[in-house]
Amino acid sequence: MIATDARAFAEALPDAGRLMALDLGSKTIGVAFCDAGWSFATPDKTIARTKFSKEKAQLVDLVQRQSIVGLVIGLPLNMDGSESPRCQSARAFARNLADLDLPVLLWDERWSTQAVERSMVASDVSRGKRAARIDAAAAAYILQGAIDALAAL
Repeated sequence: MIATDARAFAEALPDAGRLMALDLGSKTIGVAFCDAGWSFATPDKTIARTKFSKEKAQLVDLVQRQSIVGLVIGLPLNMDGSESPRCQSARAFARNLADLDLPVLLWDERWSTQAVERSMVASDVSRGKRAARIDAAAAAYILQGAIDALAAL
């Protein structure tokens, strides 16, 4: 099940369990997790974009090791809320993960990378460290927005 609505996603999930978020970049995939109670999101790692089969193998390993019950994937909408050309890529990526049998929420990721980068600059994180951490931090930002919406239901 792939949803863009938090309520439909929540109905497909068990009452608790860890969620994993993905920020799909052109060079890397940022990964973040939340706790089983859906309170806080934590950035984890980035996965280099290579072949989809290699990326998927790493994601499957994370899903199994972390006991993931649902996925949140950033949906790169245009600023006016319409779908950008990259939305089709995010939807295709979600469809290609369908055999994991996990509910997937496509979540609006507008401003996620910019918000995280501003925060890192304000915290005086060096440019090199920002580059290495930004996609995972953006995934955590996306996931926090999604779990905040789930909590409000």
